[in-house]
Amino acid sequence: QVQLVESGGGLVQPGGSLRLSCAASGFRSDYYAIGWFRQAPGKEREGVSCMPNSVTRIYYIDSVKGRFTISRDNAKSTVYLQMNSLKPEDTGVYYCAARPVTCSGSLTYSYWGQGTQVTVSS
Repeated sequence: QVQLVESGGGLVQPGGSLRLSCAASGFRSDYYAIGWFRQAPGKEREGVSCMPNSVTRIYYIDSVKGRFTISRDNAKSTVYLQMNSLKPEDTGVYYCAARPVTCSGSLTYSYWGQGTQVTVSS
C-alpha cells in the first residue's frame, strides 16, 4: 500500500523553526521527486519546495528561499523540510507528494500525504 505520512507540524512563534518529515512506504521513493505544498485558509494550494530523485535542481518558491531547506534520506525513505525564520504567512496545511523522477506542477503528482498543520502565530 502506497503511503506518504507527514509529521512535525505545530504551533510556533514568528521567527521560530519546525522540521517537517514525509515518510514514504509502498513504493521506491528514491525513484521519485518529492514535493512540499501548502494551503492556507481561503487560498489556493502552492508548491513550496521540490527535490527530484537526482537531488539536483532543487526548487523553492521565492518566499521561502534562504529560510527553508529540503533534504532526503533514501535509506529511511524520508524527505524533510527544515523551516527556519517562520512568518505568519507560512501558516497552512503542508502536504508532501511524489511523482516519478522530476519536479512539476501539482496536478502531475501521483501520491499525496494527508497533510500536517503549521501555524505561525504569537
